Amino acid sequence: MEITCSNLSKKFHSEWVFKGLNFNFLSGQSYAIIGSNGSGKSTLLQCLSGMLPLTSGSITYTDKNSEVAIEDFYKYISIAAPYLELLEDYTLLEHINFHLQFIKLQDNLTAKEFISILRLDSSINKPIKNFSSGMKQKVKLGLAIYSDRPILLLDEPTSNLDSKGILWYKEEVEKVNNRKLLIIGSNQEFEYDFCGETIDMRMWK
Repeated sequence: MEITCSNLSKKFHSEWVFKGLNFNFLSGQSYAIIGSNGSGKSTLLQCLSGMLPLTSGSITYTDKNSEVAIEDFYKYISIAAPYLELLEDYTLLEHINFHLQFIKLQDNLTAKEFISILRLDSSINKPIKNFSSGMKQKVKLGLAIYSDRPILLLDEPTSNLDSKGILWYKEEVEKVNNRKLLIIGSNQEFEYDFCGETIDMRMWK
């Protein structure tokens, strides 16, 4: 997969978030989008995912030299972000089984095998609404990392995680590093210190 960004610009009302961004994201590579709070990291990730429209410019998605239609791009990505929600009335097992109806997990993992990777076996039948914020974040991250999709977008990946959760994140994400096109939005170096390239949002103001 390849994502080609040509002169991307985004503004809200009269305020420009970023302007004139040009970049190529390549399969098998890892990228960190860095900057202070409010610098546009999350906005850029949402534009790349198709969740937000651009003000100007274009994004081209290419799979094996064939251009992917924008309306089909969602089939290629998985994303974890603080603003995305889980199905809180479901138990953990119900949520994972629901997910599997639409997106399979890599290596054909079963729901129970995946829950073991999350290290949440004791909460398999617990409603997600009763999970701590850190447990919810692990579920979001795990589903994004292990979904059988070639592009992985992570926004502030260790939000709400304790020290054990952060170690778990680093172990799991490095397993897929170089296997996917990985893009991380972060202002904390430990979340992306393994990434091959860094994009500083200050360059595109």
